[in-house]
Amino acid sequence: MGGEGSMMNANVSLKNNRNLLSKKIGNGGLSGNYSNVELAEFPKATPHELKRLREKLQKENKQIRIKQYIILAVVMFVLISIIICYSYFNLNN
Repeated sequence: MGGEGSMMNANVSLKNNRNLLSKKIGNGGLSGNYSNVELAEFPKATPHELKRLREKLQKENKQIRIKQYIILAVVMFVLISIIICYSYFNLNN
């Protein structure tokens, strides 16, 4: 009967995958006791500090956004220039 070899290979592949899965489960990354861990005490932020931090973050994000727009404009300019040059030289040939 045909196809026996491919069925056997499928079974072997399933068995190997099952063995790999069982090894992954055994490693358990987050097991242990955390009762001796001391939590750090952070000071409470005042409304003035929060406002100043918010303004600082907004200013930094605005500068990052401007840089991204400039880079996008340069890339678009280069791509459009390449397309125009390619079409110009392609028409002349």
